[in-house]
Order: sequence, then C-alpha cells, then structure tokens
Amino acid sequence: MYIYQNQDWSNFFWNQEKILEILSKVKLSQGLLLGKMKSLGFNLQEEAVLNVLSQDVLKSSEIEGEILDKEQVRSSIARRLGLNIGGGIHVERNVEGIVEMMLDATQHYSEPLTKDRLIGWHSSLFPTGFSGMFKINVGQFRNDENGPMQVVSGAIGKEKVHYQAPDASCLESEINNFLEWLNTQTATDCVLKTGIAHLWFVTLHPFDDGNGRIGRAITDMLLARSENTNRRFYSMSAQIRKERKEYYNILEKTQKGSLDITDWLVWFLECLLRAIENTEETLASIFIKASFWQKFTDITLNERQKKIINKLLGDFEGKLTSSKWAKLCKCSQDSANRDILDLVEKNILTKVAAGRSTNYILNLNNDS
Repeated sequence: MYIYQNQDWSNFFWNQEKILEILSKVKLSQGLLLGKMKSLGFNLQEEAVLNVLSQDVLKSSEIEGEILDKEQVRSSIARRLGLNIGGGIHVERNVEGIVEMMLDATQHYSEPLTKDRLIGWHSSLFPTGFSGMFKINVGQFRNDENGPMQVVSGAIGKEKVHYQAPDASCLESEINNFLEWLNTQTATDCVLKTGIAHLWFVTLHPFDDGNGRIGRAITDMLLARSENTNRRFYSMSAQIRKERKEYYNILEKTQKGSLDITDWLVWFLECLLRAIENTEETLASIFIKASFWQKFTDITLNERQKKIINKLLGDFEGKLTSSKWAKLCKCSQDSANRDILDLVEKNILTKVAAGRSTNYILNLNNDS
C-alpha cells in the first residue's frame, strides 16, 4: 500500500516530541545565519545570494542527472537580479527556464502558489516540449496514456519499481487539496510545513517530468516564507545532492508507509540543519572578503585598487602582474605600478619573485 492509498490520506501525523528538538535547532540556526549575513553589508549580501542561488539551481538539476553550465546559470541569475558581474554570456533556454522558476519561487515567496503558477514553472523547465529525447506534456498534468507514472531503476527488462504515483484521473482534486492546504495559514510551524509540502508534492508527482525540481522550488519558497526574506543564504538542494541516496531511500520508505511521517520529517529537518551549517563552506570566500575589508576599513584606496582586491578575494585567475592590472583596470602601466607599490607599502600586497617573473599576492595574514 502506498501512502496515498491510506483511508485518511493527507491527514499526516508525527511524534511531536521527536520533532521539536531538531526543529528548535533548525530555527536557531536560521536566526543566527540571518543575523550574521545582515552584518556583512549590502554588496556582500548580494554576492552571497548570487552564489547560493547559482548553487541551488546547479545542484537541483544535478539531482536529476542534468549538468548545467555554471557561468550560464550565474549570468542568468545576476541579470535577473540586476547585479553587474560583467562579461554577459549567451544563456541556453533550458538554463533560463530553471532560473526563472527558482527566482519566481524565492523572490515572490509571499505570493500564493496556484495551479497556473505551477504550470508556468513546468513550462519554464521544458521550453522545447522535450525532456532529453522524449516529447512530454508541458504545462499540463500527466495523463498516464502510456501507463501509470512510476519511479523505476535498473536495466530494461529488469526494472525495479520503487514507487507508483496516484492515477492521473484524481490529480486535479489532489492538487487543489494540496494548494488549499499550502496557502492556508495553519498552526503548523512553517519550517515543518515545508517538509510536509515537499513530501506531499513529490508523492503526487503531477507532471511527466520535473517533479523533483518543482518540489525543491516549493521547498525554497516555503523556507523563504519561514524567514520572511527573499535572500537565500543556504541551499537545501545542494545538501540533498550530497545525500541523494539517503533522500531517495527515506522517500521510498515513507511513500510505502502509514500516515505517520515522523521519520521523514526528522530526516528532512536534519538535512536542512546540515544545509544551514554548511553555509560556512559555501560562502567561505564571502566571509574572507568581509573580514578583509573590515580589517582595512580605515585605509584609503582608489577604485582600481578596490576592484583588483575584490577579484583577488574572489574569482581571480592566474598571477597578478602589473601588466594584468593595467589590462583589467584599463589604465596605463605607470598607474598600475603606482597602485601596486602603494598596496605593497600598505602591506596589503606581497611581492613574489623578481624580474620578469614578478607578481603579487594578497596578504591575508596581515595583522597590522
């Protein structure tokens, strides 16, 4: 028996005592992270959001076995958020589609989730009407004309059915029930509601493809609601990607069980807690940059110097030389040399090698 075949389907229940402790830890971690990020300043917050949303889009697709181009994802998100990262590149339609869905979910988190909005997300995910080599029904719920929706693994002829979704004939009413519950204020904590919504939606599996990515977009939307901010500083999708095997195992176990979803909620909340804790790793460069500028807040620097230092703290490639400085800043060689010498004297840059091999590195250990 699948979970939706239970007589009181969707009337989920759980062990409150088991859930409360981990839920409290999650909410504390959310608050601490938001407080830490607010202290960084607007520009660094924007950079952090760009990094996290990019990772969220990349990893949500990776869970489904689709590898997207990192620079295309980053460029698409930056453009839609109005961030100037320079070097705009061509972005494929499928990348634009998943970025559009994810940003609609997170930037407009307070808006109701409707059937039309879900269908719009699905259409964005599959702009060509194909999933890989296969034509699918886009912008509409599945019709099961080729048989029931199943999650399978294994070679052809030796498939193992892990899950079979509800019949297409009942999807309309099922989705309506789900959306009514999701959009109604209840006594259930919003973080807890996120875990329930994720399970509920992927159990319905209403589309031919893209259910996992849409389910994770719903997760991000509800987490944004729980924090009352559209600024995302951690990626649940990235953590699920790390724990993909455990994710599918607990889903399969829960979908073949009773309406007691305690084990699922415990796993979901613990995964969420790890996602928040791993922000230190994801945003390491942001925190280093914040620490650096805090240390040198009283030192006067020109715009060229600030630009190169930020690059060195971020995505700088190769070695820093005076000629590369002049090229990046579009200034004369003399201006580049003066800028560099000034930073060396201020103990911000350190000279490495000599002669034609001369280059410079950032002095991150500067205690002055």
